[in-house]
Amino acid sequence: MIVPDHQKTNLRLNRLIVDRIKQIMSNSYGVFIHQARILLPNGDFLLGDVALVDGKIVEIASEIDHHALGRNDWEMIDAEGLTVLPGVIDPQVHFREPGLEYKEDLFTASCACAKAGVTSFLEMPNTRPLTTTQANLDDKLRRASEKCIVNYGFFIGATAENLPDLLDANPTPGIKIFMGSMHGDLLVSQEEILDQIFAKGDRLIAVHAEDQARINQRRQEFAGITDPAIHSTIQDNLAALQATQLALKLSKKYQRRLHILHLSTGDEAELLRQDKPEWVTAEVTPQHLLLNINAYDQIGTLAQMNPPLRSPQDNEILWQALLDGVIDFIATDHAPHTLEEKAKGYPNTPSGMPGVETSLPLMLTQAMAGKCTVQQVSNWMSTAVAKAYKIPNKGKIEVGYDADLILVDLDNYHPVLREEVVSKCGWSPFEGWELTGWPKYTIVGGKVAYKNGKVNTEVRGQALRFDAS
Repeated sequence: MIVPDHQKTNLRLNRLIVDRIKQIMSNSYGVFIHQARILLPNGDFLLGDVALVDGKIVEIASEIDHHALGRNDWEMIDAEGLTVLPGVIDPQVHFREPGLEYKEDLFTASCACAKAGVTSFLEMPNTRPLTTTQANLDDKLRRASEKCIVNYGFFIGATAENLPDLLDANPTPGIKIFMGSMHGDLLVSQEEILDQIFAKGDRLIAVHAEDQARINQRRQEFAGITDPAIHSTIQDNLAALQATQLALKLSKKYQRRLHILHLSTGDEAELLRQDKPEWVTAEVTPQHLLLNINAYDQIGTLAQMNPPLRSPQDNEILWQALLDGVIDFIATDHAPHTLEEKAKGYPNTPSGMPGVETSLPLMLTQAMAGKCTVQQVSNWMSTAVAKAYKIPNKGKIEVGYDADLILVDLDNYHPVLREEVVSKCGWSPFEGWELTGWPKYTIVGGKVAYKNGKVNTEVRGQALRFDAS
């Protein structure tokens, strides 16, 4: 029998359609979380089930008939005894790629994120080359698409010369300005140049607020001292306060959206308590809440970071500001260096410490101790971050939202052990601390990226979106 040409064409089209349907079905996936303690957007907890299909939350209820949802190939998670929270969004990290991969890279850092329940991150521009052009931003996005197990976004860095890039680069959560604690092109400390950046455009500006002139003067004043504790004296509270005052002045002048990174002093917190426009936000790190200048005696240069650790009194004021909403959310400022670099002796040691692997357990341990609530921790580490950076469909456990979730164990404690650190640097300033709230599962885009001690290195995150409105 001879089949006419038009019928052959129809047969081929039908086969293509069938093949496409099979392909779609084969790529579809579902995860069913059974009998967990689920944090709802209103702050209540529900003992029940969550169904995830193709990267979205499709149903939340005290009991779900997963057979009625039209599939029989669920990845089932028995979540009895576990608490489900929105995935953490870490809005300030330094993952060192490109150019400094011996310290960290996007793959190792995102593995550390998955282990710790961080499902999205925002990364800073001080790589090599610097992320100050669209081309270099595109290169980072390409690298991340190939390597990152969690979702990602990258800041564009301000220099004295790249205003056009600051206005046009996309996608990015905003502009990063190093007002101090930096050298080279990324150091922008002159008020007239800062004014030009604040004056043009409406993109969020995030500042590392330290007064470089004061730092330079005090480095000369305390030259020759090798005790790492002098770091907190050189880069003192006033250096931070003066830079934050300048950033606020320019933000108010142009009503420009401002975010103050890693707020470290009680002086700055009290300034914001008295003078914080509605378009200004601020963050604090777990380090500045839980460590202070006493840590130099215990861990030496491992405690060295920028801005530096402060006094116990600063700890207390920062905590209260966070509880009162003066400080809006938490970031880690994950900035790893090798142990060999940290052993060189002050002032030849680099500033920075790893943080993504311990941030959530540190904060949940504080919640279990009564310092705050689990709901507050989730808001500070997920919901408020998504809101501030206008990241759609993140930060809540709600039908239709992206399926970026973590299942944590709040009943058992486990110490921070050096041999268990996933970050390439291989150490933590919190080594030996007994913490609870370690994730048992991390789900990124509806796929299990971490499960009971093992990272699924086949999972890939997505580039984050940042809504303009």
